[in-house]
Amino acid sequence: MSVMESIHVGGKWRAATAGGTREILDPADATTLAVVAEGDAEDTDAAVAAARRAFDSGEWPATPTAERAALLRRVADLLQRDREEIALIESRDTGKTLEEGRVDVDDVTSAFRYFADLVMNESGGRVVDAGSADVHSVVVHEPVGVCAMITPWNYPLLQASWKVAPAVAAGNTFVIKPSEVTPLSTVHLVKLLAEAGLPEGVANIVTGAGDPVGARMAEHPDVDLVSFTGGLASGTKVAQAAAPSVKKVALELGGKNPNVVFADACATEEGFDTAVDQALNAAFIHSGQVCSAGARLIIEDSVKERFVSELVARAGKIRLGRGTEDGVECGPLVSQQQLEKTEGYVASALAEGAKLRCGGERPAPSQVRPAEGYFYLPTVLDDCHRGMRVIREETFGPILTVESFSTEDEAVTLANDTEYGLAGAVFSSDTARARRVAARLRHGTVWINDFHPYLPQAEWGGFGKSGVGRELGPHGLAEYRETKHVYENLRPAPVRWFAG
Repeated sequence: MSVMESIHVGGKWRAATAGGTREILDPADATTLAVVAEGDAEDTDAAVAAARRAFDSGEWPATPTAERAALLRRVADLLQRDREEIALIESRDTGKTLEEGRVDVDDVTSAFRYFADLVMNESGGRVVDAGSADVHSVVVHEPVGVCAMITPWNYPLLQASWKVAPAVAAGNTFVIKPSEVTPLSTVHLVKLLAEAGLPEGVANIVTGAGDPVGARMAEHPDVDLVSFTGGLASGTKVAQAAAPSVKKVALELGGKNPNVVFADACATEEGFDTAVDQALNAAFIHSGQVCSAGARLIIEDSVKERFVSELVARAGKIRLGRGTEDGVECGPLVSQQQLEKTEGYVASALAEGAKLRCGGERPAPSQVRPAEGYFYLPTVLDDCHRGMRVIREETFGPILTVESFSTEDEAVTLANDTEYGLAGAVFSSDTARARRVAARLRHGTVWINDFHPYLPQAEWGGFGKSGVGRELGPHGLAEYRETKHVYENLRPAPVRWFAG
């Protein structure tokens, strides 16, 4: 298999300087999908230098807003043109179903169109009343400069778009490092940016490992902003590496997300069916490999046993397999490492007293095709408590834990008893209660009687150790800008502060 030239620097595709390569595996059967270039610090320095030149001397930062918006719309159109191809790439690279891949492409398209519209609808700045007709005072927004972007393996194209679209809309240049496990759709996106007419040097990509590529990006003195999405441990290292140069830092570090279900949500058969269905979606979409996964079911005592029994029955019927096959509802985990991590969390939970209600193991060869993939059965762990590692830590696998409560205050206390604060949900037929609880939850996104939807026009990010900064929405654009106050004296005259 030939090596893909997956490093793009200054408008040119090339191999790694040191000749390094990496096999990209299909998680459904552990076979090789592609061989890509494995960049290092030298490749990273070259990419940052190209982005620096393009920002300091190139045309993009001064390109009129209308032209930037038009380019973003062209990218959106190209994404839809290549929708099936990209969805297939994403499905085979990450293991998710083909339909999930299609949804991802549509969501990426929406992000590009949203930021195009956002910058087009802005004025030339915010006029500030200085209290004098002789002063013109305005606050303007300028691109921050060279942006380093480090993206995760679970939603490679989607997470790239949340960074690339606002960065380009604001007039920045960038270097992006996709996860070394799932780089293929990001490579395709960079090709579409070039096809849409983005000037050379504005978009650069280096494929390779977090250390050295991501580490060098975070510490590089010519990088003005680093945006990272991934795990807490890696995000902490990024922040530490960025600190000496005092660059802007945006971090989205995952979550341990509660799904609070009150008994009144289950008072009717329709309500019960909806709450169970949503709990399944919250926990097991993309095999639980979602930063906002509703991995903690917090259920009211009076309906707990009926609810969990039905949940377990349905979880046992989830069809596993290769994401591109018809009828498959859940694909494999992304890697052998993630599979072993999932097994470790389940083992620790059982050792700490959890009750296994379903799953808890790899499927038998007769249960899934192909049998060589990194598959793990959807797992429900009952009788869980805050002292368990599976409750405290982000598992990123098909594991749902069950906790119970008897009062509203107890539900809120449980839901907020986490060092993370990315997302959460409340299910209740009592609108006042649902909104009251939602207001008390310390999470960046709270759903009421739903789970997982997001809007490109609404900010995304978390409280606590879920990170700093926001993506999407107006604040998502603001992350990629510097704010400048321009104060103009229209009738300059001596101040006469000093007598001489």
